[in-house]
Amino acid sequence: MTYRSIPTAPGRSLPAPIAALDRLSHNMYWAWNPTIRQVLRSVDPAKFDAGMSPVQMLVEADLEALASDQTFVAAVGSAAAELDAYLDAEAPDHPGMSRDNPVAYFCAEYGIHESYAQYSGGLGILAGDHCKEASDMDLPFVAVGLFYHLGFFRQLLDPSGRQVEAYPRYDPRLAPLRQVLDAQGGEPLTVSIDFPGRQVHAGVWLMEVGRVPLLLLDTDIDANEPADRAITAQLYNATREMRFQQEVVLGVGGVKVLRALGIEPGVWHMNEGHSAMLLVERTVEAMAAGADFETATSSLADSSIITIHTPVAGGNERFGADLVAEVLAPMLAATGADIDALLKLGRDSQDDPGVFDMTAFALRLSRQANGVSILHGETADDTWAEVVGMPVGAVTNGVHMPSWLGPEMAAVFGSVGAELVGQTSLALSPAQDAPAAGVEPRSTWEAIAQVSDADLWNAHVAQKTRLCEFVTERLRRQHVRYGESPEQLRALDGVLDPNSLIIGFARRFAAYKRADLVLSDLAKLSQLVGDDERPVQIVFAGKAHPLDEEGKAIISKVYQASQSTKLAGKVVLIEDYDISVGRALVQGVDVWLNNPLRPLEASGTSGMKAAANGVPNASILDGWWDEACIGSGPLQNGFDIGARKPRRTRAAQDRFDADEIHRVLSQELVPLFFDRTDGVPSGWVQVMRRSIATSVYAFSTLRMLEDYRDTMYTPGSTFS
Repeated sequence: MTYRSIPTAPGRSLPAPIAALDRLSHNMYWAWNPTIRQVLRSVDPAKFDAGMSPVQMLVEADLEALASDQTFVAAVGSAAAELDAYLDAEAPDHPGMSRDNPVAYFCAEYGIHESYAQYSGGLGILAGDHCKEASDMDLPFVAVGLFYHLGFFRQLLDPSGRQVEAYPRYDPRLAPLRQVLDAQGGEPLTVSIDFPGRQVHAGVWLMEVGRVPLLLLDTDIDANEPADRAITAQLYNATREMRFQQEVVLGVGGVKVLRALGIEPGVWHMNEGHSAMLLVERTVEAMAAGADFETATSSLADSSIITIHTPVAGGNERFGADLVAEVLAPMLAATGADIDALLKLGRDSQDDPGVFDMTAFALRLSRQANGVSILHGETADDTWAEVVGMPVGAVTNGVHMPSWLGPEMAAVFGSVGAELVGQTSLALSPAQDAPAAGVEPRSTWEAIAQVSDADLWNAHVAQKTRLCEFVTERLRRQHVRYGESPEQLRALDGVLDPNSLIIGFARRFAAYKRADLVLSDLAKLSQLVGDDERPVQIVFAGKAHPLDEEGKAIISKVYQASQSTKLAGKVVLIEDYDISVGRALVQGVDVWLNNPLRPLEASGTSGMKAAANGVPNASILDGWWDEACIGSGPLQNGFDIGARKPRRTRAAQDRFDADEIHRVLSQELVPLFFDRTDGVPSGWVQVMRRSIATSVYAFSTLRMLEDYRDTMYTPGSTFS
């Protein structure tokens, strides 16, 4: 059996003329293929636009009516042919990698599409983009995660602006999932994991992400007692015991699933420390084969790598050593392994014997580790290199361009030959001689240079207009829930003005991201947004973790500002930040604002998505922007805020950065944006053009996966 031929339960039987809809709806290639997506949307546009899974749409649809519509039947046939052509394309050669030994990629969350809400934020979205690009490149690659029946919460804002968490239940039978069968193809596959006093069993679901199989473990099966069925109920469970049990199921159970399917990975890629328990199961395997503990653990490094995604302490998973010892003891009992020796491998940077740090554990048993931007790699190296005796390198994150590029911008690229190849990555390659440092690839530069200012601007305006309509509809739904009058609801019409300079700020509302920094001087903000001749609006979106009271307070602060007399209609906060909201914002705003406390932003992929859509960034020089920004001169691609040298105190840093935000917005952005010739802001468009040219390859998952392939996935590879 290979990683591309995993046995699953048969699909649903549909009328013959539209039978292909079953596999079209189950392969998530539709999430980035516009032809297939449009066919599925046409089954019920209203339900699709509301975020319903196409699988569920088909359960509720009038199948006989669809099968009798010859135009629809023909469209289904064309879409099926497109999927087949993609899946059956000749596999490229990736030197040093073997299809018999694929990369096994483990992550606690995956953001593939908004209809499948199994992600909390940037880590999951990055993992989803990673899988999509691995599919487009046809890398030997299999992904492993968990299926959460309650997913991550949907965010509601009450009339006072307080975040309320709602947890809708996801039925795997109505999701793009198929039940995995055992190697003989007969019975549902289950794996068993030893826990104190019992075994926990996990079933497995398969999601097809193009060519990439994503295997999701699920403990909500009849073989488990009720408490254990809940292990995979909710992403990032708040209790430490349940959270650790989740990570054991992910790591230990994930290894067992791959073994049961006969998949022998050549590289084990841990995307964050959440999946580090895979190293425990592999240690147990090696000791069962006769190795002692030291030999077993040291042998893992040759095929183990880890990506670290945050310099924030709370983002690096830590558990009490007593809890870890209690949970792992049954697994290690038969091997004779010394639990204290294992716990020592998880000592944190303070060498605290009472703490088991998942990141430290994974680092000590891996041959390579990377941060997700150059600056983050340096920060991570400072934190960990001496602790674990291994340098930490960097592979800067990227984004899956076909998933995030707006249709009008894609059409502009196509008009000058920079086409989307099979709706995969842009057919643009690095330059042999880029026009200037930091500006590559040349083919991007040359292609975008051929687009007229008016055409580029009009493409942006079309995407911006769609954003304005999207925000109006989202706000209307929110205020209907508040029971507001028709007159109050009509007042929301056109809340965003396409003629305004619209600033976007959307991300997780963690304190270090400082979403409220622009609100710290309300007099300056009121002056900025109160100019009727040069109107400015700011649209916010973002969730706070359910236990993050500080983040929730920031959300309430932004909401209250949006309802104030001076800022109403100028500052807008929309609820339930998800992939659909993020996509609309990065495609349609005029500028992308980001002001984290440097250097705590490891990467910042939302800014990459905006940049590729011709939306310049205005950002603190942190994460990816520290290496991408050209903040002035003839090659300017965005705007830098603040300085790299830190202030002495947090309060002083906040004051300085807030002043810099208002200076940059009022003195640089606003004048340039509203300087028009025949309705086109030519100076602004030049910044848009360079934003695209310097991001669309350099900060794509195509470049990112090439880096992983060449520096980490290939045996013997190293960072240059």
